[in-house]
Amino acid sequence: MADQRVAARYAKSLLDLGKEMGTLSAVKDDMDLLSKTMAESRELRLLLRNPIVKHDKKLAILNAIFGGKVSDMTLRFFTILTEKNRESAIEGIGPEFLAQYNAMQGIQSAEVTSAAPLTAVARLEIRKLVTQQTGLTDVQLTEKVDPELIGGFVLRVGDNQIDDSVRTSLRRMRTSLQENSYQSKL
Repeated sequence: MADQRVAARYAKSLLDLGKEMGTLSAVKDDMDLLSKTMAESRELRLLLRNPIVKHDKKLAILNAIFGGKVSDMTLRFFTILTEKNRESAIEGIGPEFLAQYNAMQGIQSAEVTSAAPLTAVARLEIRKLVTQQTGLTDVQLTEKVDPELIGGFVLRVGDNQIDDSVRTSLRRMRTSLQENSYQSKL
């Protein structure tokens, strides 16, 4: 929780700095790369959280991984984080930055999980549903396929979830039948 708060504050600072310097799109690309790299590398996440590894070694590793791939401002940002002993927050800064960037740009992120890949019509309907719920017209939709849903979909928008899957309907039906509310008149 504390790391999340720290990540939110550093992400806000980086967002404001990028906007002020006019390099916001480059910083966003850097944070996309950071988020992707952190999600794919468990070893990097563990290394950055490890208190035994010295700060200058962590900075050297970050420079080796991201040097030439990110802007100079982002590399300087990594330097500041390591000097302030905040390397463990780097993992959360990428997603937090992207969330704040999307909020600033009026983009709503949503995740839909369905039993089969969405058709164009279904995708349009889900975008319309998200627009009705949030009021934001620009919807960034992430699609996942989970055959265990049997049918229907599960839509996550922020902290809200709409579960209209067959699996959940069957689970509710089973629960209601197990309650055995039937009374025989014998």
